[in-house]
Amino acid sequence: MSPPAPDDCLARNTWICGEYLSTRRHILLDAVLEHLQLTAVPVALALALAVPLAVVARRWSWAAGPVLAVTTILYTIPSLAMFSLLLPVYGLSASLVVAGLVLYSLTLLVRNILAGLRAVPEETRQAARGMGYGPVRLLLTVELPLALPAAMAGLRIATVSAVSLVTIGAIVGFGGLGNLIYAGMNTYFKAQVLTASVLCVVIAVAADLLLLGVQRLLTPWTRAAGS
Repeated sequence: MSPPAPDDCLARNTWICGEYLSTRRHILLDAVLEHLQLTAVPVALALALAVPLAVVARRWSWAAGPVLAVTTILYTIPSLAMFSLLLPVYGLSASLVVAGLVLYSLTLLVRNILAGLRAVPEETRQAARGMGYGPVRLLLTVELPLALPAAMAGLRIATVSAVSLVTIGAIVGFGGLGNLIYAGMNTYFKAQVLTASVLCVVIAVAADLLLLGVQRLLTPWTRAAGS
């Protein structure tokens, strides 16, 4: 009587497979690192653009309408159409994905930063001006710090959204874990699809919790107010 066949979950193509994790850990690690890079870079660039745009919209009310309108229109463009529109400029490259995610993140960041700036009490501004604060010092030491809770909320949403949208980059070969999901769905490789999907969720939750922790550190007065 022949010995029983080994329990090979890869051969049986099961959804949960420890052997997949052990034999493809380097592939998974590379995909996770690419996913993190394709998330962090566009969100950071979008934040660098969103802050001055929100400040301009707050300083000059006539600019608020056009800034919000343009960023909102960009957000309504479907991701596949956005990448197609950017393709002649960036080609099939990681820059294509980064540029698309920057444009998507702008709406969430600009709206929240602007809402935070508008929520700063006028009496607080007047008190700072009475103490000799100029426009730049007022912005950096009073308005932006008080706008942080709203800005961080927008940053958290933009980051989590970027984690999910990065997977769409698989259509051009730069999707991080999305590449594994896309390839796994084409070949019905269950373990690969599930593992890559779960890792995307883990990255999104971890990023949100990390930013929440940063927000609590940067805004201790919100904890005091809530206690």
